[in-house]
Amino acid sequence: MEALSRIFLLGLCLLLASSAMSTLADPKAHHHEFVIQATPVKRLCKTHNSITVNGQYPGPTLVVNNGDTLVVKVTNKARYNVTIHWHGIRQMRTGWADGPEFVTQCPIRPGGSYTYRFTIQGQEGTLWWHAHSSWLRATVYGALIIHPKQGDSYPFTKPNRQATLLLGEWWDANPIDVLKRATRTGAAPNVSDAYTINGQPGDLYNCSKKGTVVVPIDSGETNLLRVINAALNQPLFFSVANHKLTVVGADASYTKPFTTKVLMLGPGQTTDVLITGDQPPSRYYLAARAYFSAQNAPFDNTTTTAILEYKSVRCNSTANCKKGKTVIKPIMPQLPAFNDTNTASVFTKSFRSPRKVEVPTEIDENLFFTIGLGLNKCPKHFRSRRCQGPNGTRFTASMNNVSFVLPRNMSILQAYQQNIPGVYTADFPANPPRKFDYTGNVSRSLWQPNSGTKGYKLKYGSRVQVVLQDTSIVTPENHPVHLHGYDFYILAEGFGNFNPKTDTKKFNLVDPPMRNTVAVPANGWAVIRFVADNPGAWIMHCHLDVHINWGLAMVFLVDNGVGKLQSIEPPPADLPLC
Repeated sequence: MEALSRIFLLGLCLLLASSAMSTLADPKAHHHEFVIQATPVKRLCKTHNSITVNGQYPGPTLVVNNGDTLVVKVTNKARYNVTIHWHGIRQMRTGWADGPEFVTQCPIRPGGSYTYRFTIQGQEGTLWWHAHSSWLRATVYGALIIHPKQGDSYPFTKPNRQATLLLGEWWDANPIDVLKRATRTGAAPNVSDAYTINGQPGDLYNCSKKGTVVVPIDSGETNLLRVINAALNQPLFFSVANHKLTVVGADASYTKPFTTKVLMLGPGQTTDVLITGDQPPSRYYLAARAYFSAQNAPFDNTTTTAILEYKSVRCNSTANCKKGKTVIKPIMPQLPAFNDTNTASVFTKSFRSPRKVEVPTEIDENLFFTIGLGLNKCPKHFRSRRCQGPNGTRFTASMNNVSFVLPRNMSILQAYQQNIPGVYTADFPANPPRKFDYTGNVSRSLWQPNSGTKGYKLKYGSRVQVVLQDTSIVTPENHPVHLHGYDFYILAEGFGNFNPKTDTKKFNLVDPPMRNTVAVPANGWAVIRFVADNPGAWIMHCHLDVHINWGLAMVFLVDNGVGKLQSIEPPPADLPLC
């Protein structure tokens, strides 16, 4: 009898343990409230009434596990329309939660609210969220950290600690006014006055030393840095003085580890790196500054810093520092020259997936998109003050000679799902209307694009290849191109005009990196592939916000497949109306 009791108790313990383990591993739903509001923020000696989330700049960091669901109620108490985009989240069948204004939803008007609901599926690493309306993302952004499922581990040594570094851009003005002025004049907008790390410009700017971010490290530790380029208009180099960085992830996909001294991130991109405390205990600057590939144009040439501080040199308080611990001046890293395209290219070409991946080899849709700037002639009814671009023109941008115009009365996704005519056309060209020497001396007759709200239709499950070709119209430039609703494989990149006869031999079909934003080289090209397995309306655009406003975008219209699991969900009841 006693033996039976023991067996019963043992069985009960195992059952309870199993139940507890199951509960631990179950995906969770995380509920958050975002209040969009004006908040006094003091930077560079001046206070501005900046638009923030919950009064925080940057906004709250959201932390989830792979498989969890996020439910975020956004209430707009600001004076501008707003939407929130969850950058890099696949949004499988939940396109209504993607966020780009007038693409997947009408904006949340002042006084209104909308609840974003979506599940993270098969993604781990670092993503972020930001406003996708006007230039609000200058201050409305935050990190979105996705840990492995409960019980799973990283495919690298577990770090002793982690730090998230959001690289941003700060205007000593209202960013919305900066954009409005540029839209009114047709000129390029004023460049930013500072770059920031976690909202702080750092030691090298006026009135900024006090807030400089400190990242702690101990000798012998290996820590994880999650670096996010949340800058509005600027690719950035990033480095840590005297320390090597081992890249282990990017855009919430793991990578084959490689070591580098410098990162280059286009706006929208994230990079996860391991850093080891293997240097003499001291204070070392983490620094970021512009990678600027455009020609003859102004840019913000300042440098933002944070401090990597070893424990043994840390002052726990001002009083403690005064007792004899001198504050050591941090060591500055050597950053590349602003126009060092070679360093940028070597870095972006170093990415690989950790193992062999299934790249689509047979292609259903072979697309070729030119991307670049343009100049519109001054309309006859405009006064000269409204045409302050080069030689009395107005700046524009396009893909395949189409400058994208957002609708104003209905979102593209609503019109697509409900077959409502007059909102968009599905005739975006698969190839440039005219072939030309894309990176050569381009005829001025090709500098003025057509405008339109054009999408390209894809059948569910179609295998898609897109060649993204920069042009030298106005100026060649590195363009970070982001595709909503998808990750894609980057097969190759190069300089000059893409040549299908010779450049296809360079394709990596074994272990190409998976990304959601590709840095298309200045005067060069990149080739991406993906399977259209997520129905909806998905914008692809340059993540330099100045270029989105000028029209460097298009929309993929992906059909439903067969049955419920291959179809977009119905729109939520609280979807904002135009």
